Amino acid sequence: MQLVPKKNKAESPLLTKNKITLDVEGMQCAGCVKAVEKQLTQFPGVDKASVNLATGVAVVDSEKFDIDIDALVKELTTAGFPSKPRKPPGETDTAQALKEAEDKKRKEMQSAKQQLIIAVMLLLFSGIGHLGNIGGLMLPVLQNIWFHFGLATVAIIIPGRPILIDGWLGLRRNAPNMNTLVALGTLSAYTASVVALFFPQLGWECFFDEPVMILGFILLGRTLEKQARNRASAAFQELLSLKPSIARLIAKSNTDNAQKAEIIEIPAEQVHIGEWLQVLPGDKIPVDGEVIEGKTTVDESMLTGESAPVAKKVGDSLSAGTINQLGTITIQATRTGNDTTVAQIVGLVEAAQIRKAPVQKLADTVAGYFTYGVLTTALLTFLFWYFIGTNIWHDIVTSTVLLPSPHSQHFSGYLTQQTPTYYSPILISLKLAIAVMVVACPCALGLATPTAILVGTAIGAERGLLIKGGDVLEKVHQLKTIVFDKTGTLTTGSPSVTDCIPISDKHTVNSLIQLAAAVESGSQHPLAKAILDSAAERELPIPPATDFHTEPGFGLSAVVEGNRIFLGSWEWLNLNNISINQTLQKQLKAFAEAGKTVVGVANESEIIGLIAVQDTIREDAFSTVEKLHSLGLRVMLLSGDTQEAALATAKQLGLDTNDAIAGIPPAKKAAVIQSLQNSQPQSLVAMVGDGINDAPALSQADVGISLHSGTDVAMEAAEIVLMRDKLKDVVEAIALSRATFNKIRQNLFWAFAYNIIGIPLAAGVLLPSLGFILNPGGAAALMAFSSVSVVTNSLLLRRFALNS
Repeated sequence: MQLVPKKNKAESPLLTKNKITLDVEGMQCAGCVKAVEKQLTQFPGVDKASVNLATGVAVVDSEKFDIDIDALVKELTTAGFPSKPRKPPGETDTAQALKEAEDKKRKEMQSAKQQLIIAVMLLLFSGIGHLGNIGGLMLPVLQNIWFHFGLATVAIIIPGRPILIDGWLGLRRNAPNMNTLVALGTLSAYTASVVALFFPQLGWECFFDEPVMILGFILLGRTLEKQARNRASAAFQELLSLKPSIARLIAKSNTDNAQKAEIIEIPAEQVHIGEWLQVLPGDKIPVDGEVIEGKTTVDESMLTGESAPVAKKVGDSLSAGTINQLGTITIQATRTGNDTTVAQIVGLVEAAQIRKAPVQKLADTVAGYFTYGVLTTALLTFLFWYFIGTNIWHDIVTSTVLLPSPHSQHFSGYLTQQTPTYYSPILISLKLAIAVMVVACPCALGLATPTAILVGTAIGAERGLLIKGGDVLEKVHQLKTIVFDKTGTLTTGSPSVTDCIPISDKHTVNSLIQLAAAVESGSQHPLAKAILDSAAERELPIPPATDFHTEPGFGLSAVVEGNRIFLGSWEWLNLNNISINQTLQKQLKAFAEAGKTVVGVANESEIIGLIAVQDTIREDAFSTVEKLHSLGLRVMLLSGDTQEAALATAKQLGLDTNDAIAGIPPAKKAAVIQSLQNSQPQSLVAMVGDGINDAPALSQADVGISLHSGTDVAMEAAEIVLMRDKLKDVVEAIALSRATFNKIRQNLFWAFAYNIIGIPLAAGVLLPSLGFILNPGGAAALMAFSSVSVVTNSLLLRRFALNS
């Protein structure tokens, strides 16, 4: 079978391509992200790099498996971004990793609180200096120019020092960032004020409050932003904590009573497939496994989002990270380490946060040149106002203000009269240039997409919806058509035999079931299960069969008791030269119109019987289709069944007859999806399937949505995985995707609009007409607010979880 290749299909995180994950520190804005990606892609052997500002993670793709990771990390660290490789899940001590993450988070929050206190103190002292006389109350110390000089100096040396150093390093390595802009603005204001203080004959104004306010607002904004980002990542951190750390290994698995065997506690990562483990009430299931002794109930809400406990008995499967509630059980490990379901979920969610939406490419392109553009704009602003603006608009230079007292540069009091004063053109030009540098916010551009994806994918994981990245979100937002596989997707996938009609006098109902069960004994198809279950219910012995031959989507044959028996659709029987008379065709049509699938049973010369099988439609199928229609989507049905059976199902679901496509074998489903894509070039197509036979179609679709059945295939082929195996989650996934992408668009709109409006305002575009000037302190406040607003807007996605 040749699959139809899908263009521009993002890679699955489960593919074998060498991926290196790095934890990167020191990134402040989108410019830093671009600098890190550029540094990584220039390293020999690296094909592609993707960096997430919100999580501080970089993922490197390489076709080579001998890439020097230590050299890569050293080069990135030397470039100013301290990095370290993340250990593979199998080599990571989960408990230790969580403890380290918690310690790091606690230290960061302590540092943020210290910054918050410093920021408030700086803004408080600086603000008091502007109050002047309050009801005749004099504050000579706080209004003294030397106090403000000292305050500005301390602010630059202590809380501002890391910003200045990082800004200088960014400028030196030809990768200026947000700290570079803040550092240049702060130092320019401070230097001009120092010159004015020590050379009063120049007649310049002192504005020591500006660097203090700049640093104060920057620190305040970063503290609030850090808290908001921590809240945004909280759900993902909770997901990480679900990975169990300890397993109780039963040392002697061949004992008669596993509950009395010697128990050894080991890290969950060290468990091997086939080993026996004891799980006590309240314990997390350490690995994916199967119950071999005992019975209990298990809380699977972390996996499915369902709060009701699930009963488990011998033979039932268990997933790592779920919680054993009542009884002590013994399980046998079937999947361990990175192969467990919870580990795959964590890996998929983390990978999703790296995959960027195409709309972010514009932001990334702008961010790469943003700081250079701002520096150029600031320089042009200074030159324009110094050489042109102040010469054209003379009233800008001379204004009526409250003058300082005769104590010259000392703010020990203010005169009561208003007197025209002269402002130096160089100071006006400098202030405007500083405001331009400080108001610009590349950080908002960098956080717009990753914070929304971080929140959206984490919310999805909590609800059993795995969305594999920002690119998926954007495509979901553009969906117009959604195609459902019928068997196992719209239906329960557990059909049962409803009618059995022998045609030959040589056969009875039981013998016909026996022959069919013998042929189907070599198949895993749902129809085979229905026939085998029917034989089991009747307690019929199944004769041995040999020489099996299968034609996917049509039927199969085998040799039973010396005769070749054919089982399958009418097309399959016709292909094997078995004719069907008109009476049988009428019977076939009647069954098909009732929504039943008819299986013909024949020997090498004639048909000997009919078996009708019916699969019940899922309880939530009709409501799901109805809700998708209300979202403006065209809903279609794709089936390998006959046209009559497919139309019967479509009728029950309220679908138009033109939206039911029947008689399509698994190998041709991808081609059907491709034809829909070609016939509607502006309309993206989604495919919903069970992730096994539908894998080619899932891969071909613009958005593949898979139920959790067949976990490995689903995670690899689909871009959205529904862990609860509920059809209504298709609507939930689409709604969450749309809500998340809407947040991305809102964030990007705000980030671009803020800079497009803020930078010209800071440059003095309204100064001649309205006399409006944005001082550097106010510019810093706006800049801090822009970053916080983007992260806070992303957090509003929580309302989706509450309202849905």
